[in-house]
Amino acid sequence: MYLADSRSTKPAVASDTRPGRRPAAVPGTVLALGAVSLITDISSEMVTAVLPLYVVVGLGLSPLGFGLLDGINNGVGALVRLAGGHLADRGGRRHKVVAGLGYGLSAVCKPLLLITHTLPVISAVLAVDRTGKGLRTAPRDAMISLATEPGHRGRAFGIHRAMDTTGALLGPLVAFAVLRATVDGYDAVFAVSGCVAALGVLVLVLFVPRRIRPTGAGAVQLPESARPVLRDALGLLRRPELRRLTVCATLLGLTTVSDSFLYLLLQREGDLPAHLFPLLPLGTAAVFLLLAVPLGALADRISRRRLFLGGHGVLLLGYGLVLCPWHGIPAVVAVLVLHGTFYAATDGVLAAATADVVPVQHQGAGQALVGSGQALARFTCSLVFGAVWSLWGGRTALAVTAAALAISALTASFVLRPADEVST
Repeated sequence: MYLADSRSTKPAVASDTRPGRRPAAVPGTVLALGAVSLITDISSEMVTAVLPLYVVVGLGLSPLGFGLLDGINNGVGALVRLAGGHLADRGGRRHKVVAGLGYGLSAVCKPLLLITHTLPVISAVLAVDRTGKGLRTAPRDAMISLATEPGHRGRAFGIHRAMDTTGALLGPLVAFAVLRATVDGYDAVFAVSGCVAALGVLVLVLFVPRRIRPTGAGAVQLPESARPVLRDALGLLRRPELRRLTVCATLLGLTTVSDSFLYLLLQREGDLPAHLFPLLPLGTAAVFLLLAVPLGALADRISRRRLFLGGHGVLLLGYGLVLCPWHGIPAVVAVLVLHGTFYAATDGVLAAATADVVPVQHQGAGQALVGSGQALARFTCSLVFGAVWSLWGGRTALAVTAAALAISALTASFVLRPADEVST
């Protein structure tokens, strides 16, 4: 990695393009962004690990109220993602500026939790934190796309997601260690989380270049007068391939059960002891970490859309295992392996597939359109799944969702089939 001169206006070259030299599969920019995500995820997951207990037990909010609070904040993040993608493109591809604003907002929110003790104020702080996440996601993925040769984007996104997931694994462990070592545990967690988040912003400023020159044969540098406008960003959906991808990501998102609901069902149906419940997310994250890079590389060799659909097939198999009469620890482990494989085959792969069908000048907006559609669909699925569970029980809710997922996957395979995969 290298220090990025924030004062320079010269675009950074993402890979070595001199004659006779093979471009790097994963440029330093991608590794730098992965380091930022790793550090930031440690900070975020520290708070996520203790916040439910802090709000429900410490401040007296009901679990239903916390669920609604978390859902609304996630919805805010999904909507803001659209603005973040457009602002990054509109600024002459100054994706680092918008991403830095998002990381900065989230970093400021962590210490604010030290001085907020009422639910309305905590809700506002969490909303700002989600706003920061929404702002940074699309510009960050756009920078990864621009910095990487098209034929290596699956691997690049896989490495980034693996580093991000490493932070998600370390965050709860750091929070647990802080709680064990301090008297005022919650305040200590929030303080340490703020310091870690500030470190992530510092790494972004020092090691991520201000401008990234697009790579690949089709990369075109736009003059400053050709900056994208909002009408052009929204008009991206007129592009058939992007429209198909967005529709399918949204359709499949409508049948993707939230992790929390799936873990709760798995604990109940798999007869898992209650004290082992906190280990379930770590199991999924560990499998995701192990498979993100190899499946990302596989996506570079085969159809990325096909792998994305295959990942949802793996998720459907996981739903089936939860519903089958096979119980016990082996069944739980099998479901976690399938769940982690699903994320490894879909998360970064979808971003790479999106980059293939979006013009260079609209990478931020294109990533935001697909990502927001998927995020809002999953939020809707959570609301509907919770309502069905309340009326007819968890098994019935999952069975209905599994049937809907099978239909959605078949429909998506038909919708995406006419689109030719970008040659890698």
